Amino acid sequence: MTTSGAAQAAGALTAHRPMLLGLAYRLLGSLHDAEDVLQEAYLRWLDVDRESVAAPRRYLSRVVTRLAVDRLRARQAARETYVGPWLPEPVPTEPSPFGPLDSAELRDSVSMALLHLLERLTPPERAVYVLHTAFALPYAEIGDILDRSAADCRQLHHRAVARLAEGRRRFNADRAEQRRLLEAFLAAARDGDLPRLTELVATDAVAWTDGGGAARAARNPVYGADRIARFFAGIYARPRAVTATPAELNGQPALLIRWSDGARYTLTVATADGRITGFYLVGNPTKLSRIPA
Repeated sequence: MTTSGAAQAAGALTAHRPMLLGLAYRLLGSLHDAEDVLQEAYLRWLDVDRESVAAPRRYLSRVVTRLAVDRLRARQAARETYVGPWLPEPVPTEPSPFGPLDSAELRDSVSMALLHLLERLTPPERAVYVLHTAFALPYAEIGDILDRSAADCRQLHHRAVARLAEGRRRFNADRAEQRRLLEAFLAAARDGDLPRLTELVATDAVAWTDGGGAARAARNPVYGADRIARFFAGIYARPRAVTATPAELNGQPALLIRWSDGARYTLTVATADGRITGFYLVGNPTKLSRIPA
């Protein structure tokens, strides 16, 4: 291939990169894996007869989706040996690498709460759900991407929605509420105010902490307002300086937490009905490489 040909191919991919990266990230919950998928898609794009491709965006979406689905299937076995709960890789979104997140629906589609919930789905269900819900693709086009019928894709989407329904009721995309509750929870944790901490948390809330075996974290989810309140109060009670800096991650208010020994974590929350329903604390260093120090 000539240098000019490679440059043209790279230019076409660059033009669609934010959308493709957002697609791969929503499918995989890992920006590292999403970038690997885009690199492989680029290599395939170099080899194809691009003059025969009438719609590069559609072609590249198809390649990226199929590569991501293959990767989802391959990593299921690896997930069984992961130490503790697995959470998505947090991504700074000011600015967003996925293009503008200028609606509540788009911000919700990359939120930690939803990406974690999507782990309940099979790879085909997840692909159909993301393509139809986040990208508004019709079932016929999704079927072309996945080599399935439109009717099959419609059924997969209905199945995915049903499997997500209970969890979806436990969070909303109200950033103002998330920020207010997160700030109030942080203040109460610093003060060691257990009654106030407990009051801010839903009785059936769950806290997931992802250390990946490389950072201090609970090996199992923490259930219930009382246990969660004691867990976070205990973090601030330890004889080490803890700082928390506000940030935006995955389109949502978040905290960047640092211990005096250099350990770092990110914290995002899910909220509903004026209380915190889910906590997502990520300390796995491999997932924090893009988080500003």
